[in-house]
Amino acid sequence: MYGDLAPWWPLISPPEDYAEEAAFCATVLASAAIPVRKVLELGSGGGHNAFHLKAKFTMTLVDLSADMLQVSRRLNPDCEHLQGDMRTLRLGRRFDAVFVHDAVDYMTSEADLRRAMETALVHCRPGGLALFVPDDTAETFQPTTHHGGHDGPDGRAARYLEWAWDPDPADTWAQAEYAFLLRDADDSVRVVHDTHRWGVFGRHVWLRVLREVGFTAEVVTEQTTEDRTPREVFVGRRGARNPG
Repeated sequence: MYGDLAPWWPLISPPEDYAEEAAFCATVLASAAIPVRKVLELGSGGGHNAFHLKAKFTMTLVDLSADMLQVSRRLNPDCEHLQGDMRTLRLGRRFDAVFVHDAVDYMTSEADLRRAMETALVHCRPGGLALFVPDDTAETFQPTTHHGGHDGPDGRAARYLEWAWDPDPADTWAQAEYAFLLRDADDSVRVVHDTHRWGVFGRHVWLRVLREVGFTAEVVTEQTTEDRTPREVFVGRRGARNPG
């Protein structure tokens, strides 16, 4: 999905679908103890959250996929883009806030989740915060089926089916299968199948690991008008005198 299919991302999950969620996240980001001007987004993908957030913040966008960064550069040419892994990234500078959307779902072990949180901490100024937005926790996860897709102005069109379930609730990951129908401008159609694993951690794990790496931790319930269960998002606030 994030390699060969990256050019299709705006048709699979278009920027306009992120407007309400980005507005909520902007409110949380702005609740830091210091003025929030510069935000680091880890796992920024195609830049669809940043498309809305950049109206309020100066965004630095980091993603593991060079292909997704290329998609984002076309949408957000005014943002800084860097390739990197949220588990190991070290830029040598700090930001007023760090934002990690659902790319954090790809942390499938507690060790990887901790490393992503440590990355957020070292890039967060004292008084700033880190916002993590997982799709699910162990308490909220339910097997689901979703479908969607859009037509593009260039004659291309995409449709997808997502089917997610948890093969073993005793471990820390769930699985999702995707089927994509992709129609090119010449009306040729191909089918692509993709498998993903998502980390699923209990609320207590999120809060405990945030505290262990050095944040003051809290959980906030998302505000949404969409027909779905609101997400639980996790906020790590960095104290003004935190070491590191």
